[in-house]
Amino acid sequence: MPATRVTAPPVETAARSGPRTVAALAAACHPLPAAAVTLFTAGLAAACGRGAAGSAASAAAVALGQLSVGWSNDRADLRRDRVTGRRDKPLAAGAVAPAAVSAAAIAALALCVPLSLASGWLAGAVHLCAVAAAWAYNLWLKSTLASWLPYALAFGLLPAFVTLGLPGRPWPPLWLAAAAALLGAGAHFANVLPDIADDLATGVTGLPQRLGGRRSAALAALLVLGSAVALVLGPPGPVAPHGWGLLALTAAVLLATGRARGRAFFLGTLAVAAADVTLLLARGAGIA
Repeated sequence: MPATRVTAPPVETAARSGPRTVAALAAACHPLPAAAVTLFTAGLAAACGRGAAGSAASAAAVALGQLSVGWSNDRADLRRDRVTGRRDKPLAAGAVAPAAVSAAAIAALALCVPLSLASGWLAGAVHLCAVAAAWAYNLWLKSTLASWLPYALAFGLLPAFVTLGLPGRPWPPLWLAAAAALLGAGAHFANVLPDIADDLATGVTGLPQRLGGRRSAALAALLVLGSAVALVLGPPGPVAPHGWGLLALTAAVLLATGRARGRAFFLGTLAVAAADVTLLLARGAGIA
């Protein structure tokens, strides 16, 4: 089916002051997901026993990686966002210059490299692979059947980035990597749900767009629930009461937000991720 033709709205060209540019850049970096992933990393690092300095360094590296990914995403989507009239995006609305967003993305990526390697060459290489996967999504894989893969890979590698920075450079347990990968894939489907119609109108045909809203919402729920199951049932030993509580909370959040198939569903996914981090913190350093 050919894409629907949409007339692009006029773009504001008002002069941009320094503070307004900074504010627009902050809004264009996808701040909520960036903050969520950064806090997830900080919590996981604390649970693994990385200490205050190690946790801060790993969180800073992830924060810069997320900034580069968010800015590059909006820069890559500029034409499509203008066509669909995305006035909620500062770049498409003309609140910040494309050159400024490009420069910010490149600067964040450049700073991400030494901060990632500060955790050790192996840990740094793993994190940079995760960032590269996210950039590959922005620049290419977003419109392919493999659109879910960068999310699963990037999230799945985060625990390795944290644990490989510990003495002895241990790899994370398989259940933890699987839980993170499933959560990342689920977040992809949940995040795309509100924009499926606009994506199809501008030629973005990733897996969620091809499946449609109903099937994508169901798959997102299954993936997020699978993440919680891996997190609760994966570790050896009996399941603690708070583990069963996490499963019940996950199911309740997905049921409450799943019908909306929109922003509420994505926010529900973030809430589940926060609960996952809380469970990891309760489990303590034994997860590494």
